[in-house]
Amino acid sequence: MQVPSIGYQDHYEVRTYEIDSRKRMTIPALVRLMQEAAMQNVIKLKLSVWDLSPEHISWVLMRKQLQVYRLPNLGERIQVMTYPAGFERLFTYRDYKVLSEDEELLAASSSTWLLMDTRSRSMAPIPEHILALQEKIPPPEACLPRPASRLPRFGEAHSSKNFEVNWHDLDFNLHLNNTLYIQWLLEPLPGPALEKGQLQKLDINYRAECQWGDQVCAEVHPLEAEGQYLHRLVRQEDGKELAVARTEWDG
Repeated sequence: MQVPSIGYQDHYEVRTYEIDSRKRMTIPALVRLMQEAAMQNVIKLKLSVWDLSPEHISWVLMRKQLQVYRLPNLGERIQVMTYPAGFERLFTYRDYKVLSEDEELLAASSSTWLLMDTRSRSMAPIPEHILALQEKIPPPEACLPRPASRLPRFGEAHSSKNFEVNWHDLDFNLHLNNTLYIQWLLEPLPGPALEKGQLQKLDINYRAECQWGDQVCAEVHPLEAEGQYLHRLVRQEDGKELAVARTEWDG
């Protein structure tokens, strides 16, 4: 599978610090590789947070959908590719694909982004020099499906776990790293899901910034369908929902 010219692709080997007790790559580790590939892509395109700093704008992840077909194993060589996937009003889209060395599709993810004005902390329009990349972006039929609906409203929490945002949890924007939102959301799941299950689908909506020193509660609510859960992160100080998600598990 060939990455579009506007995209980025690299090869990785699954390390021991990226696996679980079954010697499979963990979901947070998989998402970190996707994030790294995206960062390398925007650096290559000269659209990284540092390139955009003179314009007082920065990328903010709003939503991410992940489909997992198979998690790679310890020592396995994998390919991670990503590319911009289009624009719509204030939204930009980015796709990711993770493949084995034999071109087996292991995981696919679509994501939705906004530009934030770093002075007002509000949404910013997409500059013309970024919109000009449209001609190099794959056509819609060659991109992954975009989120089609809102996530269900979270019900009563059946399990929860508390966290504090520490210095080493922050990214270069001084926010809780996007991958830790996902890691913390998964932590309160029932033991059997974490120990024996495999995540098949994840859909997360990032709703608010999470900063150094924040006290955060991760909550889980099981749905009626077997193996499906709603998740959310809540800032304890004011009850603000920082993120909501839905997952589907097999096993």
